[in-house]
Amino acid sequence: MTVTRIAQSAIEPVTLQEAKLHLRVDHDADDLLIAGLISAARTDCENKLQRTLITTGWRLMLPGFPCLDYQRLCDLEPTLLAQAIRLRMGDVQSVSSVIYLDPDGVQRTLSPTAYELQSWAGQWLLAPAHGGSWPATQSSLQSVTVNYVAGFGATKDSVPAPLRSWILLAVGDLYSQRLRSGDKPAVPHQFVDGLLDAYKVWS
Repeated sequence: MTVTRIAQSAIEPVTLQEAKLHLRVDHDADDLLIAGLISAARTDCENKLQRTLITTGWRLMLPGFPCLDYQRLCDLEPTLLAQAIRLRMGDVQSVSSVIYLDPDGVQRTLSPTAYELQSWAGQWLLAPAHGGSWPATQSSLQSVTVNYVAGFGATKDSVPAPLRSWILLAVGDLYSQRLRSGDKPAVPHQFVDGLLDAYKVWS
């Protein structure tokens, strides 16, 4: 199973102006640097949360549709339990397409009426609609492709304030430590990681 981002947002949860105000920087010489630190901090935030901040597209590739024991979620109805596909990096807003290779190797696209998106205990699950089942697929490492859109929203203001604050604090830490040598690689952010806990997707 692989999950990859297929589109980048044109905006960040924190603007350059907001970051400069936080850093008390009143010149333009470091604008490119600060913009890069915003992107790095946002990426780190998303990795820690396993959640997308600004709406972007994602692609999940599977060797086949789920079968028994694929996903164990204790309170789900058995049929859904056996066949649910977990979509990572939620909140999942929509599923763009579900594409698969049939047993003869022909690429097919499932009708949107053949599946449904459900949210359960902070997880986003894709399951066959109306108690149905997934079609048979060819035996391949990439037999099934699910394209979907995830994120809190399309604007920076849709991102919860604690997460935006974490990014600002991380940018401040990275900016102040930008001259550290390679033998001291990681700037620890444990002092503010508590801001993320309420939004983290726990496995």
